[in-house]
This record gives sequence, structure tokens and C-alpha cells, in this order.
Amino acid sequence: MPQAASSPLPANSLEVMAALAFAAILAGALALIAGGVMRRLLESVEGRTPIAGPMQKAPVRLVRLLAFVIAFIALAFPALAFVGVTLPVELRGERVGEWVARTGLRIGIIVLLALAATRLARSTIARAEHEMAAGGSVADIERRKRAQTIGRTFSRFLSALIWIAALLMVLRALDVDITPVLTGAGILGLAVGFGAQTLVKDVISGFFLIIEDQVRVGDVAIVNGTGGTVEQINLRTIVLRDLEGTVHVFPNGEVKTLANRSKDFAYYVLDIGIDYGDDVDTAIEVVRAAAAEMQGDPAWGPHILEPLEVMGVDDFGASAVSLRFRIKTAPLSQWGVGRELRRRVKKAFDAQGLRIPVQQVEVTLRAPASPGQQG
Repeated sequence: MPQAASSPLPANSLEVMAALAFAAILAGALALIAGGVMRRLLESVEGRTPIAGPMQKAPVRLVRLLAFVIAFIALAFPALAFVGVTLPVELRGERVGEWVARTGLRIGIIVLLALAATRLARSTIARAEHEMAAGGSVADIERRKRAQTIGRTFSRFLSALIWIAALLMVLRALDVDITPVLTGAGILGLAVGFGAQTLVKDVISGFFLIIEDQVRVGDVAIVNGTGGTVEQINLRTIVLRDLEGTVHVFPNGEVKTLANRSKDFAYYVLDIGIDYGDDVDTAIEVVRAAAAEMQGDPAWGPHILEPLEVMGVDDFGASAVSLRFRIKTAPLSQWGVGRELRRRVKKAFDAQGLRIPVQQVEVTLRAPASPGQQG
């Protein structure tokens, strides 16, 4: 009779599992403590607001995971040695514990400091944005838009800088000589500078685009003949979304013409045609009264910055006298104000008996001449 195969599990498998479970429980407890410390640190930096969003929970989860891995490695090998499990020479518990106590702890501290520095930079920038324009006036709204545009770009730059420095420090903690890395990065940067001149051009153009406050996120602009709402302003690209929802991406270095239609204030130009038989002054007064009534409306008054400007008779058309008006509005309000003003002017014209003429075509029909009349 052949002998039964021996079990691959060691004789003290239950003790091994118990030791690993005990190490995992202790590591989980330490991870919870580290997560609580990180949560308190974030609350002290960002205020007492509860951390509920996914972006706010991500650093806490990362700290918990990192603390659990380091603690489990530090506790698992001594626990296995305690129950009599023979380890390879390179995985002796003393060496693993020493590595975790020195290198692992140093790496964990570097990651924690990088997370704290990143959140501190973002929180500081967000507070600066809020303090720059805390009111609700038109000027405050414009300052807030500019602060948000600059703040987002600066926050991304600082985050990239912090994490690059943290990566170099982690490599140094792992006894990796970073001198060749820095030298290679310098050579690579020089090669990229020569080979990616377009990219460098886009970044420099984007930097001046933001610093000079040419356009901000939320503005309505026309870039290279394409109009839309500015959704993003990056160091390399500017992103527009037009009226149909199509997204247009323009490299900053390729921006030849840029027209901002919503910076500080806007004008809505209104052209109205009246019949040649109607009185021009009466029509002007009717339009002025409709605009004044609209400016006094609580729903539309905050969007109108100045009374209606009468520019006068602009053209003598084929069937109408063209009158031109202009009204100053808050940014992005000119189209809504213009539509409402046109509606009110039409109703006022109907009430006063003024007629907005339409182009008419007179057609004359002639019967063909008979053969006897052709001579």
C-alpha cells in the first residue's frame, strides 16, 4: 500500500495563523491611530469642517494603508519567529524590524509631510481666493474669477513640486544615489528644451496669459474665431465649450486672436427699425421708458450697470429708419438683458401704435402679348 502524502501545512499552522492574525490586528489598530492623527491634522489645517468628500478622504485612507503595511511587516516577522517559524537569512525578523524602524518609518514620515504640505498649500490658496473677493458685487465676482484661475494653476504647480521633492527624498532614504537621477533629469530637460520648443512656447504663453489677466475661467471669449465659455486655463492649453456643448482645446502658443466678451462689464447693442411715417423722438422715448422700467425691476436691476444710452438714428434703410441704443450690463448678463429688453420694447411699441416694418417685395404680373400685338 503506498503511503499517504504528507500534509504541506506545518505542524504549528494554527499558531502561525494566530500569530499573523495578531500582527494584523495590531497593525490595523496602529493604522486607525495614524488615520485619526492625519484627520486631525487636516482639520487643523482646513478648519473644523467635516471631512466627507472623496478628495478629503483620500489622504486619510492612504495614511491608513501605509501605516498598516509598515506595521504589519514590522510585527509579522517577530510574531512568526516567536512561534518557531524558521525564516531565511535575508528575512530575519531583526533585520526586517531594523529596516522598518529606520527606512520604512522615514519613508512614511516623508509621505505624510508631502501630504500635509500639499493640503496646506491648497488650503492656503483657497483661503487667499476667498479673502481676495469675499463680497457679492460685480468687482468682487471678477476678482474671485481671477483668483480662482491663478489659484488652480499655482496649486497644481506646487503639488507637482512637492511630490517630485518627496520622490527624490524617498529614493535617498532607500540608499539610491540621486546624483545620476538629477544629472539625467538635467540632460533630459535640456534635450526636451531643444526638442519640445512648441511645448515650451505653450507654457510661456500660458504663464503670461494668466499673469496678464487676459481671460479667466467662466468668461465668454472668442479664440482664433471660435467662441465659447472658458472652462479651463492651463499652462499649456485653454479649453472652450461652445453653445452646442462642443469642447475646443487651443494650445496657448497657437492663440493668435483672443476677444474677451465678459471682462469687467459688457454692452448690449440694440438696433430697432421704425416706419418712416412714425415719429423718431416718440420711438426713442418709448425705448428709454422700457429700459428705465426694466432697470427698476428687482430681478433685472442688478444686471444693469448704467441707464440706456441713446446713440440716435443709425441708418435709413429701404423700408425702415434704424435707431441704435446701447445698455451697459454686468459680465455675462448682456444677452439675457437684451432679450428681455427686446420683449418689453415690442410690447411698448404695440401699446403706442408704433410699427416695426418688415421688408416687403412687390410683384407685378403681366399677361403675355398676343401674336397680333407683337408688331
